Amino acid sequence: MKQSYIFEYQNENDFRKKERSVRKYNMLAYKKLTFEYYPKIRNGEFLGELISSDANTKNYELVLPTDEMFVKVHGEIKLHYTVYEDKKIILLTNITPDGILEEGHRAELTAYKGVMISKAHPEKDMFKINLLNMMQNK
Repeated sequence: MKQSYIFEYQNENDFRKKERSVRKYNMLAYKKLTFEYYPKIRNGEFLGELISSDANTKNYELVLPTDEMFVKVHGEIKLHYTVYEDKKIILLTNITPDGILEEGHRAELTAYKGVMISKAHPEKDMFKINLLNMMQNK
């Protein structure tokens, strides 16, 4: 029987906040992460792009599915994790983009044309959304 890996966290409180924000604002990404990606990673099927590696560790970035407009405004949602193969441990380090996910946890975000906008700089986000919509219509 193959021994599965154990999840640990670099900063569990911070990671869980971002994970809840993903659940609240992007249910598809959360479902894929929870029900498809986590079990595969735990069983040793490391998903995503290998970023770096050394003797005992490998660092991965896994892009989660999200709306194309969200990606253009805020960036891709990525799970960052490190694998310690000798200890059978997976260290879940971060979910990015940090800014919008942390802000989404602290306060209720509003949407503009179907995309979350930041309370810190809503004009900038709305400008990006309008610009992208104008570019698509041409």
